[in-house]
Amino acid sequence: MNAHDEQGTTMTGVEPNRLDDQQLMKELETIHRTRHDTLLYGSNDALRTHNERMAQLEGEYLRRNPRRPVAAGRTREGARERSGADTTTPTTPGT
Repeated sequence: MNAHDEQGTTMTGVEPNRLDDQQLMKELETIHRTRHDTLLYGSNDALRTHNERMAQLEGEYLRRNPRRPVAAGRTREGARERSGADTTTPTTPGT
């Protein structure tokens, strides 16, 4: 079987649910590494394809790892603690 599946004329790669865990991680590492260049220099079609593939891969990762470890500093509360901001009381601009 071909390593890529066709959807219209766009090559989208192997369906993420058909990748083993190691292959999925490799695909995620590659797509994240190429993200910046695709955003800055890719055509609109390339960026659209990249977005779709990234969403597929990340969605599959999250499906497989619903209880993945989350670093405290990567939560809203952790970010507030880093910045020293207290947002428990909303403020109105100009007051």
